[in-house]
Amino acid sequence: MASSPSNLEIIRATYEGPSEQNGKNLVAALAPDAVWVEAAGFPYAGTYVGPENIITNVFQRLATEWIGYRAEVGSYVADGDEVVAFGTYSGTYKETGKAMRAGFAHHYRLREGKIVRMVQYVDSHLVQQALVR
Repeated sequence: MASSPSNLEIIRATYEGPSEQNGKNLVAALAPDAVWVEAAGFPYAGTYVGPENIITNVFQRLATEWIGYRAEVGSYVADGDEVVAFGTYSGTYKETGKAMRAGFAHHYRLREGKIVRMVQYVDSHLVQQALVR
């Protein structure tokens, strides 16, 4: 019998492959009632519940409003049912043509191999500067 992936492996699989595969892995890892919290000051600030709301309100917007948007993780910390990813966002906002780089932390809570909550921490000021003409 194959062992289940660790919580760290589940989260790593949402960042470290090609963008399309990362997205598929994320959707597969989200619990049906997953809570996704985008930081105050971030363009998509708010709390979204369930995979459909998360994809529509966060990831489809990132894919259509930015050029070359990336979330590159530099390190992870895993402790039981919690995993934190530390990294850097980068991309160019289509409407203004301005590029940005901003540090982030994503704090995940998992239950039985599914993401039940993610809270984003980000230097939103650096992101907001790319949105202003």
